Amino acid sequence: MINGSPSRIFVGAGTWTSAQQRGALLRQTAGDPQWEPLTRGLPKPVSVQAITIHPDNPDIVLVGTQDGPYRTTDGGSTWARTDFGAGKQVWSITFHPRNADVVFAGTSPVGVWRSNDAGATWTQLANARQRDRLTMSFPSRVMRLAVVPGTPDQIYAALEVAGVMRSLDGGETWEDCAEPLVALADRPHLKSKLQSDSEAEGMLDAHALTVSQAAPDTVFLAVRMGLFRSADRGRTWEDLEVGRFSPLTYGRDIRLSPHDASTLYACLSPAARSEDGSLYRSADLGKTWQRVDRGVKARATMMGVALHPRDPQQVYCASRCGQVFGTQDGGSTWRESLLPDGIDDVYAIACG
Repeated sequence: MINGSPSRIFVGAGTWTSAQQRGALLRQTAGDPQWEPLTRGLPKPVSVQAITIHPDNPDIVLVGTQDGPYRTTDGGSTWARTDFGAGKQVWSITFHPRNADVVFAGTSPVGVWRSNDAGATWTQLANARQRDRLTMSFPSRVMRLAVVPGTPDQIYAALEVAGVMRSLDGGETWEDCAEPLVALADRPHLKSKLQSDSEAEGMLDAHALTVSQAAPDTVFLAVRMGLFRSADRGRTWEDLEVGRFSPLTYGRDIRLSPHDASTLYACLSPAARSEDGSLYRSADLGKTWQRVDRGVKARATMMGVALHPRDPQQVYCASRCGQVFGTQDGGSTWRESLLPDGIDDVYAIACG
């Protein structure tokens, strides 16, 4: 409990690769083992790919669904669809780090939208486009957005499966940052193809990225082939070689600590659909990594990590098959909490 209010954990599941074809949005109060399905006002059925909590008001939460973004102002009890384009799957939602009235959302097919009223209404950024380099079973999607505040803002987008694009003028124009990732795929250990005819597929399979005020020109990226860093705003990329520290290298999520601008967390697994997963932390902006989920036995790919914005001791992570692991003592001990039966395609987790 923080300032008299209990912390809440939200978990979202999709239907895109689900054997059960059952999506869900669930809420739990920290310390309570029960999960509450949230349905009032959401589409039926619902597929949830992204969850973001307002940085100043935890009662405001935005989720990305197969029918655009939905918003709650009462902590998740009721939801309403926001003023957004029809037929858009939303895969990422990000609040501006200095102005919480400004929110960005990423879609499939690739697109970026902006809200100036904390997610109530939206406008599409006309030039936020990226060509599909590969033929896949799905169109490319914006998996994560990150903002470096300034005049103008720098905005970066991780695209599955199209690499990275950036805007250096607050979203007015966008540039492709994927060619250097394609070049890295010339290295034998960075080649991978599952659906396309290109061995650069794995390097373009971007799942998450983040930025830090401690290194404002640097972008940290999680892709199928590991964790990568650009020290020049996405012009070039280097391998962080996380395999030196972890036997698992498939990067699904990477987050910056809201309490320490030098600390990163990353979800690592063997593959997109696997029977293992772990959570690693770096205290030096990716130079070295240590596993922090002591005693965790993930039975599936580790899909996401949530860092509490007001309590550095609280960290939560979720595996694809519906396991949620949480610590309230900075990682010394962890508790497992299982989602209800039948939820097998977790995509998103958030806490606040």
